[in-house]
Amino acid sequence: MFKKVKKWLGIEGVKLELILPEKIKETDNSIKGKIRFLSMNEQEVSYIKVVMVERFSRGRKEEKMTDEYRLGEIVLEQKIKIPKETPIEVDFSLPFELVKSEMDKLEDKNILFSGLVKVAKKLRAVNSEYYIEAEAKASGTALNPFDKKLITME
Repeated sequence: MFKKVKKWLGIEGVKLELILPEKIKETDNSIKGKIRFLSMNEQEVSYIKVVMVERFSRGRKEEKMTDEYRLGEIVLEQKIKIPKETPIEVDFSLPFELVKSEMDKLEDKNILFSGLVKVAKKLRAVNSEYYIEAEAKASGTALNPFDKKLITME
């Protein structure tokens, strides 16, 4: 009985790990990576969802505002058998498109305003953080395995 509860909660179930490059370029339009699965029991994964998100924050203290933008998403619908205690890796390519503000466009377009825009961003505490999140649906579990990794944009 205890073993069934642990399997249902995913305690001894499938573990998911994202393997990504540490840095990607703004000019890239996709990111290639791997998803590593490991399980203490034989299980099956029916789909995997991979999402790239930008967390955009600006302002300081009480005036701080944060927005999240979904830059890319893929769903891999395939059945993958995860053998007991043997890692399995699945390759993926996630296309994404950066969201540029009017200030970013002005900074890219005009070299004269580039310095002014950078100073204005620093004064308003503008910051973007990028991460990739993966979630898989494993058979017989209530809690899906997932992983989230921060990436650096050059």
